[in-house]
Amino acid sequence: MEKWDEELVARLLPRSEELRQYIEEHQRYEEQLEKFSQRPYLTTEEEMEKKRIQKLKLAGRDKIEAILAKHR
Repeated sequence: MEKWDEELVARLLPRSEELRQYIEEHQRYEEQLEKFSQRPYLTTEEEMEKKRIQKLKLAGRDKIEAILAKHR
């Protein structure tokens, strides 16, 4: 995220519950993906879960970007 976007997020967070929710979800997904990346081997189920989380994280990022675009 660019510095301008970080500043915009900082200004909007206190006023936007929706933005706060998406950012918190994004951080949780990032933590879950980090746990997967620390493992030397993933089962098929874990690999599928990792892919699912990546898609959710990306969808959330798109929603964050849409909110920020409204305020740029």
